[in-house]
Amino acid sequence: MRLIKKVKKKGKNKEYWSGDVIKYSNALDLEKGIFALRNPRKIVLSLKKSAEESKRRKAGPFQSAMSMLNFYINRAGKNLSTKQKKILNQAKVELRKAFNRK
Repeated sequence: MRLIKKVKKKGKNKEYWSGDVIKYSNALDLEKGIFALRNPRKIVLSLKKSAEESKRRKAGPFQSAMSMLNFYINRAGKNLSTKQKKILNQAKVELRKAFNRK
């Protein structure tokens, strides 16, 4: 099991477990920097490939990919620029298309 680093912020020790989920997810092996890409289609293709190739995921490929994308959007929250949030939300639309979902 990986230990979570404690980061000192504004005089307080704060644990950041969410970063470890993205880096060390037991469900998907994600490409480094996937969520920083500027092209929603490239994000989707990488997520789809990771989800379909994973043998460790507990849900189907679509649900695993969408869950990881939503997790990142929710955890990044106010630290995401408006432009990047728009790109990631467009990636959700593209992900549904890639898996032939509504």
